[in-house]
Amino acid sequence: MKKASLAAEVPNGKIRAFETFRNIILPILTTLILIAFSVSSYSTSNSLLQSFTFSSNNASTSMGIERRCDIFKGNWVPYPEGPYYTNKSKCVIEDRQNCMKFGRPDSEFMKWRWQPDECDLPMFDAGRFLEVVRGKTLAFVGDSVARNQMQSLVCLLASVADPVDVSYVTNTKFRRWLYKDYNFTIQALWSPHLVKSRDVDPNGTSANSLMSLYLDEPDSAWADHVQEADIVIISAAQWFFRPFLYHKRGRLIGCHKCTQTNTTKLTNFFGYRMAFRTAFKTLSRIAKPRGLVILRTFSPSHFENGDWDKGGNCVRTKPFVKSEVKVEGYVLEMYLIQIQEFRAAQRRRGTVKLRLLDTTEAMILRPDGHPNHYGHWAYQNITVADCVHWCLPGPVDTWNQLLLQILKTEEDELKHLLNHN
Repeated sequence: MKKASLAAEVPNGKIRAFETFRNIILPILTTLILIAFSVSSYSTSNSLLQSFTFSSNNASTSMGIERRCDIFKGNWVPYPEGPYYTNKSKCVIEDRQNCMKFGRPDSEFMKWRWQPDECDLPMFDAGRFLEVVRGKTLAFVGDSVARNQMQSLVCLLASVADPVDVSYVTNTKFRRWLYKDYNFTIQALWSPHLVKSRDVDPNGTSANSLMSLYLDEPDSAWADHVQEADIVIISAAQWFFRPFLYHKRGRLIGCHKCTQTNTTKLTNFFGYRMAFRTAFKTLSRIAKPRGLVILRTFSPSHFENGDWDKGGNCVRTKPFVKSEVKVEGYVLEMYLIQIQEFRAAQRRRGTVKLRLLDTTEAMILRPDGHPNHYGHWAYQNITVADCVHWCLPGPVDTWNQLLLQILKTEEDELKHLLNHN
């Protein structure tokens, strides 16, 4: 951001006073303002933390200062043209997100676009995206919602290029796609807890079985592979509501929803915070120098009329407006934990760049975007509604619109630095 030169405008008789102001008072005022801003960043009173801005193409300028726009703050507006692709496009959509395949009767959920409050969000440009990531590897680290975003991206790019499956294992939770013409690779690294975990129940994992989390040890499922990635998008959410035994330095320190006696009872929020703390510390140590690590924030579910295992569903067919819902309760708590650990990682100033893909405020408004009963799980359990994942095509495609803007901004900043060195 350009700063106007003030020295030339100061009358000669006031130069000394101005220099005193500039050299002593102004730095103090600047420090106080920055402290106040840092404190207010954690305020939950009015709105979510505003975390990323980019230059709007049609932004007005005043005295050489460019107007900036928060692309994560806005509303959903009708978009009759519909989605970028269909469920018949040449891309892989898991059955549980393939809402139209299994008879969802309405299509309006695909006909909304995200409109930031103070600028326009450019439409997704598949060709531009592939040029920005040419020669790079992009890794999605997290649970099945992270894979949901990866599948959305592959479908969005299908209008320009067809990838080759270069997965090194048959487990589709670890899918790898190579775009040969661009030497660009997308990979999914499934790690729902981000840290090392182990089944405690001898019968294996079930919806509410007890698991051990080793909060200071990263999950090797991603930690052993992330070094090759130029861009890492990290996220985690819904798996942190189950019963846990928490371990640090190889010993039990507490538990969540457990029946063990003489064990400190801790919340799921504790485990969530420690998992992200370990993940960020690990990434700062092993990720590529000058690589880009992006936190995709909490993706809220929208169960109504009961919990997921008690008949809950998500039958709405249009977005909320802001006056109808706000980020609060456990969603706000999970979101703030992510933000606080992200900011702490920024302060540690590692060799990687940290950026936010702040989707929480936008997605709390989209109860209509989930499969509900119009997606089939691998074991064909259609009695349980899915109000966690997102239909493809659907509102999750907006995440990749926002991702493109982040990547373009990084590219522009790099060009600016090169041009001035």
